[in-house]
Amino acid sequence: MDNKGNTRGIGSEIMIGGIRFKSNVLMAPLAGYTCFPFRLMVRKLGAGSAYTEMVSSDALKYNDKATSKLLYTDDREKIKCVQLLGSVPTVFERAAKSDLLEKFDIIDINMGCPVPNVIKAGEGCSLLDDIPRASRIIEACKRSGKVVSVKCRIGMNRQRIVIEEFARMCEASGADMITVHGRTRDMMYDGEPLYEYIRIAKQSVRIPVFANGGIFSKADAARMMEKTGADGVMLGRYGFENPLIFSELTGKEITDTKYSLLMEQLEIAKECFDELYVLSYIKKLASYFMKKMPGTKGFKLDLYKCGNIPELKDVLGGIFRGKQDAGTGTF
Repeated sequence: MDNKGNTRGIGSEIMIGGIRFKSNVLMAPLAGYTCFPFRLMVRKLGAGSAYTEMVSSDALKYNDKATSKLLYTDDREKIKCVQLLGSVPTVFERAAKSDLLEKFDIIDINMGCPVPNVIKAGEGCSLLDDIPRASRIIEACKRSGKVVSVKCRIGMNRQRIVIEEFARMCEASGADMITVHGRTRDMMYDGEPLYEYIRIAKQSVRIPVFANGGIFSKADAARMMEKTGADGVMLGRYGFENPLIFSELTGKEITDTKYSLLMEQLEIAKECFDELYVLSYIKKLASYFMKKMPGTKGFKLDLYKCGNIPELKDVLGGIFRGKQDAGTGTF
């Protein structure tokens, strides 16, 4: 493949930093969502990998319960990827070399989060305006000996689009992969991605470049690959709303419905976490799964009244299994 722009097919295998991914369709890190059970599910459905929720590099030194949940993994997760957020290179290096991250194969550095409190802390997207610091962070993580990827945006606004310089810096600093969200910071999560700037990033480096933003269907993914020449795609919010999209994009044959996936997620979550966490996670996942279903408001009221796991199972069966049996779709 010509790394200057010729695309590979969606669902193709790809090597990143010496690690072979069975699919070039990845799941993005999503704070509050991409927990261990969810990552297992999208891998089963065809995703090449999925990242942990965003973890503060500074918070790792406290090793509290919240951070432990974010980092939970076991041998069922074949490629383990963690995403770190921060602004201090020495803190990143200490985190990357820590025992807490020893089990992870890949460290992804968040240089794309656009929310105000992250920007004010000099983290996430703000690093687009401090390229020397961003470079030192990548170099610090690489000293751990792990594969390092970077997730970024194209710039802070349309008057300062820096993705060409930024992508080259990432490669020169040792990054093994870049994921480019094709929006500026001030666009947040709205508007059509600016495909041409992802293509510029792709043409500027030799390492794999993944494209992110605005992918809600197979047609969207195909358009993204065609317009950008990217090596693969990374799904965000829609991957949580409809994880079956991974099997659609990769051509992986499955028999799962949304109901069967929820039941499987519940059982995995029970193995790993306390009941309060399980209830919160499954309610959140089910709420996304039932989007656009008739009667959603009433279903959600029933769902959030559940105070224990048996109640939750009964309600989920009434909501999803009834729809499935009625032939109203793959619920």
